[in-house]
Amino acid sequence: MTTIAAIGTYLPVWGSQLSRTIGPDEDAVTLAVAAGRAAMVARPDVSVDAVVVVSRHLPLIEGGNSAPVLAGLGLHEGTRTREVVGGAAAMLDEITAATPGTLVIGTDTSAAAGASAVLCDTGGTAVTGTGRVTRSLPVRTRDQHGAVTDYADPRLLRERGVVESLARLGTPTAAVVAGLSGRDAAALCAAPPAALPTLGASATGFAIAALAASEAGGTLVAVDQATVAIAELASGPIAVVRDEAAPQPTPASSFTEGSSVSISLPAYERAFDAKVRLEAARCASCGTLSLPPRLRCIECGHEGASERVALPRVGEVYSLATVRVPVPGLVTPYTIIIAELGDTGVRTIVKLTGAPAGSVAIGDRGTLVLRLVAVRQGVPDYGYGFLPDSHEVAA
Repeated sequence: MTTIAAIGTYLPVWGSQLSRTIGPDEDAVTLAVAAGRAAMVARPDVSVDAVVVVSRHLPLIEGGNSAPVLAGLGLHEGTRTREVVGGAAAMLDEITAATPGTLVIGTDTSAAAGASAVLCDTGGTAVTGTGRVTRSLPVRTRDQHGAVTDYADPRLLRERGVVESLARLGTPTAAVVAGLSGRDAAALCAAPPAALPTLGASATGFAIAALAASEAGGTLVAVDQATVAIAELASGPIAVVRDEAAPQPTPASSFTEGSSVSISLPAYERAFDAKVRLEAARCASCGTLSLPPRLRCIECGHEGASERVALPRVGEVYSLATVRVPVPGLVTPYTIIIAELGDTGVRTIVKLTGAPAGSVAIGDRGTLVLRLVAVRQGVPDYGYGFLPDSHEVAA
């Protein structure tokens, strides 16, 4: 039995009430970090000892995506991490098997995009796996090159897939369904279920959050093609933080073909921790902060070891410029911002995110959020974007 202490959710700002889409500076990793941080904000007293990321859309880095996920979450590099390929049913499996201190994150970037994170710990609300059926009905497949084939027969999937699998489990009546939408989800429930914004791995977290809102608990069914997992959520409170801004229409933009800036992996490695963890170097002599960290203090000239200090993720627009001319390898227009971080005196250059280019002014306040800065020679390069304060997070 697992107990759930908190849930965090994240929806990209672009799209409609029915479906969200990721921006050009978002991917499965940035979505996972946003949802994970929301769950950690909900219960800052819980120590995260392990992270599991469930998705079908993670970047295929041969060394894995653990480093940017841990850095973006601000967790120690020694934290145990695991990446699981799967959808809603796999996400539910990971939650019901989780040990205290585990953060389970589901993230989806195609079709309806979003992410959810479930923080498990002692003393939370219990969730117990009660059944599972794994069957093969490959209506949708993806080959080794990423090409997707869809058999496109929803009736076959419903009748020979979901209904048959549920029959093998005794056809339980669900309170909420993850992985199905509309009438298919409603057909499995005694009462109209909550409408969920995603259909993949993250749908399970959104489903648990919907049940948690009533504190009544109930049966959760998670579906992934013909595979079905079932769990019972006990009644009780769960802290939920939703990072779900009101949707905005995707602004007009264009991508210019051409060679992007090449990557230097030695430079990438040297800058990674400070850039993705958003850490400055504090001079051991005068205390001046510098970002990026430097061997020689920019204030007093002291050379030698320095202390790493986490910077605040809130800031103010100090200066800005909007680029509207085509730039090879980039989506234009875009706005570059010099952001002043809190009262540290540190300024950093970031792109505007989650708002149309040119829509902020000097003095506007916002939050620095993890974003995909660029993909250089196939390598995803993560950094931070400036999200204006109009983006609200609801507890």
